[in-house]
Amino acid sequence: MNASRPPTIELLPANQPPQFYRGGAAIAELRGSVDAAEFGPEDWVASATTLFGQQAHGLSTLADGRLLRDAVAADPLGWLGAAQHDALGVNTGLLVKLLHAGQRLPVHCHPDDAFARTQLSAGCGKTEAWVVVHTDSPDRTVYLGFREDQDPQTVAGWVAEQDSAAMLDALNAITVNPGDTVFVPAGVPHAIGAGVFIVELQQPTDLSITLEWQDFLPDAAKAHLGIGYPNALRCLDHSGWSAARLAEVVHRGPGDGPRLNPLPAAANPFFRAEWLRISTQARLAPCYGVLVALSGTATLRPESGPPLPIGRGSTVVIPHGAGETIVDGEITAVYCRPPDPADVPLAE
Repeated sequence: MNASRPPTIELLPANQPPQFYRGGAAIAELRGSVDAAEFGPEDWVASATTLFGQQAHGLSTLADGRLLRDAVAADPLGWLGAAQHDALGVNTGLLVKLLHAGQRLPVHCHPDDAFARTQLSAGCGKTEAWVVVHTDSPDRTVYLGFREDQDPQTVAGWVAEQDSAAMLDALNAITVNPGDTVFVPAGVPHAIGAGVFIVELQQPTDLSITLEWQDFLPDAAKAHLGIGYPNALRCLDHSGWSAARLAEVVHRGPGDGPRLNPLPAAANPFFRAEWLRISTQARLAPCYGVLVALSGTATLRPESGPPLPIGRGSTVVIPHGAGETIVDGEITAVYCRPPDPADVPLAE
């Protein structure tokens, strides 16, 4: 590996590790591909993360054949910058996905950092956020948080009996439209309805506690990540999510303006997102980032490295070492970044 060559921005091809649920047609359409894998509902963009229990599945490959994970390890300052490296170590701090649900996802949740470290020997948990790009079904529904406080024993009974109807009925059903965003803290039970297409930002791990595993996963062991449901369900948020509480994490529409932050302040320690609706030109400060182009065309002109033309369906990784990058053109995109190092909590 050549760490002396400074990293620069580059286009990333589709990276769709096989999943247990159907979907992916909207990803193929966005990217202009004629092929849509039936079980390719997730495109892992700029991924230095593997599927749970896997050695390589999920990792992104750069144009020169190197894994992004290895390139970052070889030149962490060039890719991440000194401040992010000091705060997070050799870690991109972010996984971005294109996710198109061809069927409703099961009810599930994700552990927080403390649970992931103590119970799963993982570096972090999985807080996430959804930027809704498109819906291709009349049922434009996502599910988030219990409507009322739930007794842990009641929930454990639903899981033991695989009572899907009870689990789904207990959640808040939320109708979403393109431009909406949903912040999903770790522990909160959730599901995504069929036909919803999102750009997902998340902490860089693949940890899911699947409450509703029957007809989705081959067995319960995969659903509780091998630690048993009595232990796994300790990470679940059993509290009720009122309309007022939901309003703190669900943002309606992208709003007006060329650059908008669609996520609540609670997301700041985990990741950052911007809607970019550029009509002429915008400047991106030096930072590790991932850009997903949704419409239009533009040229990215980094301070260091060659210009890169992009258009609808382009996914781009931007290293800190590229310096200030000018977005020159007319384009709509989602720009994703890891947390500001100043917002990263100190390790315990």
